[in-house]
Amino acid sequence: MHSVAAVSPVFPRFEIAPLDRAPSADLQHKIDQKTKPLGALGRLETLALQLGLIQRSLSPKLVNPYVLVCAGDHGAAKAGVSAFPQDVTWQMVENFLAGGAAINVFARQSGMTLVVADAGVAHDFGPRDGLVDAKVGAGGTANYLEGAAMSEAECATAMQHGARLVREFTAAGCNVLAFGEMGIGNTAAASLLTHCITGLPLADCVGRGTGLDDAGLERKRALLAQALSIWPQRPAAGKVSADDALRVLARFGGFEIAMLAGAMLAAAEARITLLIDGFIVTSALLVAQQVSPAVLDYCVFAHCSNEAGHRRQLDWLQARPLLDMGLRLGEGTGAALALPLLNAACAFMNEMASFESAGVSEKS
Repeated sequence: MHSVAAVSPVFPRFEIAPLDRAPSADLQHKIDQKTKPLGALGRLETLALQLGLIQRSLSPKLVNPYVLVCAGDHGAAKAGVSAFPQDVTWQMVENFLAGGAAINVFARQSGMTLVVADAGVAHDFGPRDGLVDAKVGAGGTANYLEGAAMSEAECATAMQHGARLVREFTAAGCNVLAFGEMGIGNTAAASLLTHCITGLPLADCVGRGTGLDDAGLERKRALLAQALSIWPQRPAAGKVSADDALRVLARFGGFEIAMLAGAMLAAAEARITLLIDGFIVTSALLVAQQVSPAVLDYCVFAHCSNEAGHRRQLDWLQARPLLDMGLRLGEGTGAALALPLLNAACAFMNEMASFESAGVSEKS
């Protein structure tokens, strides 16, 4: 049965099939017959099983991996929710286009195609090689300390842009997609989304972002509490429907977060493996899984970020990250670093000898 949530007609609809678990026994048998003690490859074994189920194959393989980095500005950034000025968003996009950012380095190392999308940066880049113009609002979102960050129509448009790009990746043969982001102020937006959707205390969802000191952190918490207080019709935290989650996204999210949510839903619909990065990317997933819970079947959680709130997101999703390295950069860097582990899971399934083929005696 496909998972289709009832959402406002302004938003795109997605039909995501939950994974068929019937092939699990055959996949597990193949894993267990490799020349090793049962379970000796640990998480690689569960990862190989998941990839086999997603691809409906006993010999899963990764083809043409992409990393999508969506960039957008936030109206609330000028109120002091970040340690960095808003101009850093467009300056970092320029760094991506020049090939000099961490995600460029790690994507090259992992053999990933990097796609940078301008979802709503407050800067006119003009036509540029390597940059997808998916701009929804020329100046970024509105200030959620004064009202909604974006209209429902704008939010839906950003989601549609993400879905459109994923369909292009699929046409190019991509079957694994990593997600990254750039946007000064987007940890604040992610904190609000996380609180509203999970019901976790707001203070537990708010971290230092790009490096706030103690006074800056307290100011950030106070501003986000203020943003909640001026939306009296907001849904009860932790008790949101699919429609509610999209309303929360429009109220507090960024164009880049909405674009990521649409891309995730379209990727799962196309049976692509989703490689989930850190705190902001996971906040987009929180929205996506409220719209269609089956999206989680297709997710591999790359790492646990050092940003406050990410471990709580993962715990709420009952997700086990592959890496825990104290990263908190964003950009999709953790996802790119985790891709070799997915390649290793496929490699042992396809290249490692079985007890029978190697002539090795099994455990008596």
